Amino acid sequence: MQLPPPSRPQLVYLAFGPATYHQEACFSIVSALAHLGSPAGQAMDIQVYTDTAEPYAQLPVTVHLLDEATRQAWNAPHGYHFRSKHVLLRQVLQQHPLAVLIDTDTFFRTSPMQLFQRVRPGQLLCNMIGSRYGANQQCLLYKNLLTLLKQRGLADCRMPLINSGVIGLTAADAGTLEQSIAMMDEFHPLARSAYTLEEFCLAVAAYRKLALAQCPDVIHHYWSRKAQFRAKIQAWLRKHADDLLSEAALADVALVNDQLPRPPTLQRLGYKALSLTMPSRERQFARELLYGCYPYPNEFDRACAPAWWDKALQNLNERYGHIEPDRLRQCLRHPGLRLSLGARRKDIEAHLLRASQS
Repeated sequence: MQLPPPSRPQLVYLAFGPATYHQEACFSIVSALAHLGSPAGQAMDIQVYTDTAEPYAQLPVTVHLLDEATRQAWNAPHGYHFRSKHVLLRQVLQQHPLAVLIDTDTFFRTSPMQLFQRVRPGQLLCNMIGSRYGANQQCLLYKNLLTLLKQRGLADCRMPLINSGVIGLTAADAGTLEQSIAMMDEFHPLARSAYTLEEFCLAVAAYRKLALAQCPDVIHHYWSRKAQFRAKIQAWLRKHADDLLSEAALADVALVNDQLPRPPTLQRLGYKALSLTMPSRERQFARELLYGCYPYPNEFDRACAPAWWDKALQNLNERYGHIEPDRLRQCLRHPGLRLSLGARRKDIEAHLLRASQS
């Protein structure tokens, strides 16, 4: 009797909603393929659960279309959308012995096969192992849930927290997801505004039962400074839209790196000196604008310019309240800043005025 072929590892994405999430997912998938070094079909399967198939037409993935009713059911009973991650991974593990669910705002530093090597029975793979539960006693999850968790013997202050941008499990440990889903459903009313409830419940479900492994050396998860990394990815997609898997496209993946583009130290000192000629409240704003204008040698770093400008305006507004257009124009036309921005000043002014009115 001929035995069926062994099941390949499953790399799973959940992507729906605005176009930016599909752009992130596409680049994450291409970065996996660029580092794989062999045809995807021989090494692993890539499954994408999504509300639209079109963005993935060029990629060697299996697309599963999700309708609104299914997504709502996965998020029930509280409409908590991160709950769907655990529901989906549990479903995949009913059919496959090993799977890794990865957030869209990621890209690979090295071969995705290194992820699967860290998934084994009795072990949970996460993106990163964080601090202990008791390290931040002002956290809502600590204040509202510690007593309950200790009474049930589920957790204590020594429990390590995790980042769930990556979740890898074997089918043998899929029960961990059952427990995390049940805890999300129970604890959501007690910590409704806790953004990290999903990964917290996974940490509790795994505590004292599963070993933890992490993979920041394999995956860059850009949950911070998203605008800059999205700008890099969108520039890559615009450049290679006609053939996402061409030799040139795969070569350019390495240029979309995990470094936040910043000018050299000497240049930053020059920007700081220039900003001292401006009112104190506008100095950081000026420096951040100039960071976006620096002629970075990497074309994808140069694509971050509008993201730098947007962040500069956001930071200014957060510190001092909404800046009126006339005040913004006055700031941008300060002699020192005007000279430094040069020919780009008019474009920057138009961009920021649009952003301030949106």
